[in-house]
Amino acid sequence: MGAVEQYFDALLQIGVTNFDSGSNGEEMFLEGYLPALTSPVVFDVGANVGKFSETVMNLNETAVVYAFEPHPVTFEKLKDNYFGHRFHPYNCGLGETKSDALLYDYANQDGSEHASVHRGVIEEIHHGEALSHSVRIMTLDGFVGENGIDRIHLLKADTEGHEMAVFRGGEKTIRSGAVDVIQFEFNEMNVISRTFFKDFFDFLPEYDFFRLTHQGALFIRRYSPIFCEIFGVQNIVCVKKGLNVFNF
Repeated sequence: MGAVEQYFDALLQIGVTNFDSGSNGEEMFLEGYLPALTSPVVFDVGANVGKFSETVMNLNETAVVYAFEPHPVTFEKLKDNYFGHRFHPYNCGLGETKSDALLYDYANQDGSEHASVHRGVIEEIHHGEALSHSVRIMTLDGFVGENGIDRIHLLKADTEGHEMAVFRGGEKTIRSGAVDVIQFEFNEMNVISRTFFKDFFDFLPEYDFFRLTHQGALFIRRYSPIFCEIFGVQNIVCVKKGLNVFNF
């Protein structure tokens, strides 16, 4: 095995660059956390066509899922995937402020999993030609307040570099202790949004950070640039301090 192959193999061992939810620790985490909860409230931010939402509903039939997907083409597919009366899809995104925004996708593959409010995700990271849609953005704080939600058991955000804006728009809710677990994807899109891992670490001091791997979860005890600032796809789980959610 050459040096490059060894490097990427080492990344896989610490939970980086594994795109398969079945082997990157995500499903293992959800299977260990969700089934024991009673009527857990889950926010699926960046729901796409609903794969994550479906997994949640399959693992806990009492779960209430709020799924947010701003892309007009993708949302129609999400809406068609009916997961029961506890599933609530919304054709909007979440962000730092309530606003309208442009969402970029491939001109020749509209409705992809890479759609982002950051044009550079399509053009610079994926080297595609971009088109745009005008979409509606709400804030987590606003949505929670309007719908009388006092607890979120799992807040999942996979928004192609926009995750930090989602959390900033929910700062009041997060600071109140209403969110038990936060799961987000950290990857090369954060280069475009200019968001460091340290930004998340500093914004969520009330949480313990874990990186999911195929063997379980790595506890990130303290921030370290050499270990944390790796811009390859990885699933990060932030658990409110004092809460034990890992059963593996």
